[in-house]
This record gives sequence, C-alpha cells and structure tokens, in this order.
Amino acid sequence: MPLMLLFTSCDGRNDNGSLSIFGVLYVIMAIAALVSLLKQDWSLTKKLIWGAIIWFFPFGGSIIYFLFSGRK
Repeated sequence: MPLMLLFTSCDGRNDNGSLSIFGVLYVIMAIAALVSLLKQDWSLTKKLIWGAIIWFFPFGGSIIYFLFSGRK
C-alpha cells in the first residue's frame, strides 16, 4: 500500500506545487508500523492479522496498531 501511494496522486503535488502532507504522513506511519510489527516475537498468525489491519485501514490501522497491539 505505501508503494501504491507513492505512485498515485495521494502524495503527488497539489495545485500550488506542494506535496500532499497526508500522503507523506501515511507512508511514514505505515512503514513505522510494519517495521515495528516485523520486530515482534509474535506468531505468524498474529503478525498476519496485524499486517492486514495496517494494510487495509489507512491511517486508522497504523494508529490502532500503535495504541492496542500490546507491543513491547
């Protein structure tokens, strides 16, 4: 998903030539959440579930992961 945003208009230039802040924020949050997820000692099933939440729910999935995952 983050790579898809890089190649679409979500982080493209606005009418005034500036970059979309929401596209950049989403990419940063999603990458941080996925890196944190991969570092956990959880089972594969738990990692896949959290990965799906992060992937399919932009912004909300990353926020939910950071708030409720019980990560160490």
